[in-house]
Amino acid sequence: MSIIHINNLTKTYHDTEVPVYAVNGIDLSFEEGEFAAIVGPSGCGKTTLMNMIGGLEVPTSGNVVVDGSIMSELSSNNLIDFRLRNIGFVFQAYNLIPVLTAKENVEFIMQLQNWDKKKMDARTISLLESVGLGDKLHSKPNQLSGGQQQRLCIARCIAVEPDVILMDEPCSALDPIATARIEDLMQEIKKDYTIIIVTHNMQQAARVSD
Repeated sequence: MSIIHINNLTKTYHDTEVPVYAVNGIDLSFEEGEFAAIVGPSGCGKTTLMNMIGGLEVPTSGNVVVDGSIMSELSSNNLIDFRLRNIGFVFQAYNLIPVLTAKENVEFIMQLQNWDKKKMDARTISLLESVGLGDKLHSKPNQLSGGQQQRLCIARCIAVEPDVILMDEPCSALDPIATARIEDLMQEIKKDYTIIIVTHNMQQAARVSD
């Protein structure tokens, strides 16, 4: 069963006299529970495509349908709520909140959804333990290594159990050991989520994706 449908998707930029196509006429579907990789060299449009799937960018033409919702037709408020509940993001640059602890970073999205505090505490601690950060509950992001920060990002991402997880070059800034730990974590969570990873690394795509 397809969870994402992409129909004739195009994104153009008009900074020059000749329009630049970042994405041009893409038709594509992703199945529920699939782990898919979008692979290509830097600058080929991978991140733009992923951002349109996640509703962070609006296509010039065509549609992205996620779990029955046409992303470009949602109002701003409905789009924010849809992303909050249905799509998890793991970015190359982490995007953690620097003034919050690891525990508080994971709790943040659950707070936006008005989770019960006792339930939120239990899930946060369980998630941090599952990604190997059970001893870092009260550490700020700048007290964590790059690999630890990315594992924290994954814990934050899955905290509210989104339908789809989008990962944009999650290992590009990590050393081989940290990359291996992130890839192992991907394998652990892929049974529960539809995951799309953007990467320029064909070997990584072959290791982790379906």
